Amino acid sequence: MRNLCMTVNKLFKLPLHPFNLNNEGKKTYAEWQYEKGIDTIKFYLKYTDVDKMFKDKDVLDIGCGAGGKTVFYGSKGVKSITGVEILGKYKNEAEKLAEKYNMSDKFQFVCADASKTPFDDETFDTIIMNDAMEHVDEPEKVLEECYRILKKNGKLYLNFPPYNHPYGAHLSDAIGMPWVHVFFSEKTLIETYKELVKDLPDGKERIEFRISAKSDGTEYFSYINKMTIKRAKKILNNSRFKTVYYSEEPLRGIFKYPAKLPFFKEFLVKMVVCVLEK
Repeated sequence: MRNLCMTVNKLFKLPLHPFNLNNEGKKTYAEWQYEKGIDTIKFYLKYTDVDKMFKDKDVLDIGCGAGGKTVFYGSKGVKSITGVEILGKYKNEAEKLAEKYNMSDKFQFVCADASKTPFDDETFDTIIMNDAMEHVDEPEKVLEECYRILKKNGKLYLNFPPYNHPYGAHLSDAIGMPWVHVFFSEKTLIETYKELVKDLPDGKERIEFRISAKSDGTEYFSYINKMTIKRAKKILNNSRFKTVYYSEEPLRGIFKYPAKLPFFKEFLVKMVVCVLEK
């Protein structure tokens, strides 16, 4: 099945991906994130505006990666901006970018698990979880932690692509076939991914980042939790937050109505967008 997957994959062009742009020397991960900063909040702007999100606020960005989007948020008049990332390797790159954009006095990078951060109660006015809900091991605990560290009436801006999104497997740095995880088993995808990236300069690092082994030796994709719309709504409903805005953005305008149907929405929604209030 690996050979079949690789053959079919050749029919599809890879989407632009920061890992590949970095390898090609075109731009760093941090720079790519910074350029995409406005895209990470565009769906919230149907509900609010940039000033209400950031101006004169203490802001936390959960899952900040190399800090590019975090620094972008910081440029919007924040009082302070903090990026939390479980991978400490991005700290230097993030801090260099903050220095480049004269944000060093407002920015800090904190290496921590989002479910147990080092922050005091009611520290932040705004928390952003952009493309992070589908990655955390314990999303319920992360939401509870967000509730703890948000100030009263503070808002959590949360969005994520559901698992059955065309690229919901998060393998598009090497596999361009949409919905590949629907048509092939996880075992086949792991074998295919390993083969496709093994000779890249950062191939070993990518494999270690995405793949882990269970106690019985079975490999699995450990960097995603396969978050579906159905599961996310249940988690949100059971949290202490008040949902003040909720939207399921379809892949294309032509999918607007099919994307409202319970089964089809899991495959035709590109982003679930929520604004939660303490």
